[in-house]
Amino acid sequence: MSQGPTEGNRGTDRVFELKEEVQQLKEAVVSHAVVDQAIGMMVALGRVTPDQGWTVLREVSQHTNIKLRRVAELVVLWGREGEIPSEIRIKLEDALDRHGPTQVPGAPR
Repeated sequence: MSQGPTEGNRGTDRVFELKEEVQQLKEAVVSHAVVDQAIGMMVALGRVTPDQGWTVLREVSQHTNIKLRRVAELVVLWGREGEIPSEIRIKLEDALDRHGPTQVPGAPR
């Protein structure tokens, strides 16, 4: 029994939808990894918790009107190349000052 034109179109449409969904999921996995790496940098450099690192990145994104994923990409690139746009650096410093420890662990009081 063969499929009519409408049934065949539905199948083709569904395959297209599934391919789009797979592509979106792949992009989400990559984006999540970049954000996790940037959070790790905030933890290491800013001596904050992972939750605070997430908050720092989110605030920088909001205050610069740059998508969070792009902020994370710039932070990771900064870790590799040592350069970051001054606008991002200033907002990172401000956010880390607000969320970071008031004193470096192990430093004399």
